[in-house]
Amino acid sequence: MNIVLVEPEIPQNTGNIARTCAVTGSTLHLVKPLGFSVDDKHLKRAGLDYWHLLDIYYYDSFQELQGKYPDGKFYYATTKAGNYYTDMRYGLGDFLVFGKETKGLPREIIDAYPDQCIRIPMANNARSMNLANSVAVILYEALRQNGFPGMK
Repeated sequence: MNIVLVEPEIPQNTGNIARTCAVTGSTLHLVKPLGFSVDDKHLKRAGLDYWHLLDIYYYDSFQELQGKYPDGKFYYATTKAGNYYTDMRYGLGDFLVFGKETKGLPREIIDAYPDQCIRIPMANNARSMNLANSVAVILYEALRQNGFPGMK
């Protein structure tokens, strides 16, 4: 699976997501600008000693990432989606896309791909889940649907 973080802001979240990618064999794609340095000690600490297990790529824009994978299937996590994340059938190699912690995905992405937007159900008065938790919830559903490939 491919996890995409568009303009992540909090190094601890990205470090936790990197660790989740490492233990699931998923690839992490980071779209700039990042709200931290990749040398940040909090980022490194949150990822623990899993960095050597991780494939990670950096892009200057979301359009650059899309251009590299023109046939890729993308799903966009947002609180503004009509579809639950469990409504979709994920394939290995699909891209799960998440926005920055404070604002989520840009509106133009959400508006361009409404049928591929997904959300995690939450209480009516809740604004959003933590980014690292959201990635884990959706990623593990996608992996479950595919029989947890390469995992014991």
